Formats: sequence, structure tokens, C-alpha cells
Amino acid sequence: MKPLLTILIILYASCLFAQTHKPVAPKPQTKVASKDTVIEKDTSKENKEPRYFYLSANTNVFVNSKGGFAKRFSPSMEFGRTYGIFDIGLATGMLNTLSSGSDTTHFIEFRPTINIFSKGRFAEALCLGGGYVFNAQQGLMTEVCNSINFNISENWALAVVQGYYYFDGTNSSRGTQYMGFNLTYNFLRKHSTNSQRKKDAIISDK
Repeated sequence: MKPLLTILIILYASCLFAQTHKPVAPKPQTKVASKDTVIEKDTSKENKEPRYFYLSANTNVFVNSKGGFAKRFSPSMEFGRTYGIFDIGLATGMLNTLSSGSDTTHFIEFRPTINIFSKGRFAEALCLGGGYVFNAQQGLMTEVCNSINFNISENWALAVVQGYYYFDGTNSSRGTQYMGFNLTYNFLRKHSTNSQRKKDAIISDK
């Protein structure tokens, strides 16, 4: 009887111990995803596409026109934004610098440009523009041009440009050729990823 009573007491005690000391399941660990890129204000998602503003001063000269320098010289300014290899700009200027009749030489133009080739400090670009010449008989203006660009630094670039303007009016139309120089300043933030990438690109031969 005593051995049986002892066994029952041991079994009862072990059941009580098991109920009061339940094993606690480990808490699941949450994994934190690590970022391998830095998202900046002047880039698209994950820095895959540089984005920054630029300002260009353009000095063009018509090469198949009659007249002196004032009639041939066409200065303009362009402000726009770069999206990777694609630029979208808005230009304004004059078709000549003559004092008389200047109300028919001021123009405004929308200029998309694509960079089709780059190697170190050099790049080639193609632009197709469209605009309007104020108070001119041939007011509708279109442009086709290409340029060879030299990156002086990550912020400054110099370009040689050659292109054509086409002017259309109600009763007449004409086309003219020009050549010129462009000086561009890129508004890159200092010590940004875009600035470093551009610096690495212009000093690399790859």
C-alpha cells in the first residue's frame, strides 16, 4: 500500500509542476531590410537617374545670311532640367541684335535634348526645338541641332553647336543655318552622389 501511495503522490506533484511552469515560446525576430543605396533630392529612386537644373548661355551666328555681325548674331539663354541622358529646357533670346525692328526678333522656344554619346570629358547631343517669334510674319520656329560638349568640370561645360532654324508664316517660309558656342552651368549639390558620379565619369576612360 505504501509503495502505491508514494507513486501516486509523485505523479500528482509532477502534474502540478508541469502546469505551473509552462515553457515560453521564443518571440519571433523581425528582420530589418538594409539599404544599399542612398536616396537624394536630386535623383530618382535609388539614384538610378540623375536629376538637376542647368543654365546655358548660347552665342550663335548665322552662316548663310547677308548682312553684318549685328544681323547675324543671335544670343539666347536656356534654363532647364536634366533627367539622366535627357534634358528639357526653355530658351529665350533674339534672332539678331539690330536696334531697329527688334520687336520681330525676340523668341521663346521649348528645347528637348538627348545625349547620344559620351566618352570621358566629351559628349554629343541632339536637340529638336519648337518655338515662336513674337510679332513676326514668320512666327512659327522649329530647330534641329547637334552639339559636341566638353565637360570642363562637374559643374561647367562648353559646347560647339551646329544647327538649322526653320521659320513658317501664313504666306512665306525660310530656313537658315547657324554655328555657335554654349556655356552651361549644372546646379549639382556639393558632395552629392550625382556630383561624384559626374566627376568620376569625366576623368575616366571607360
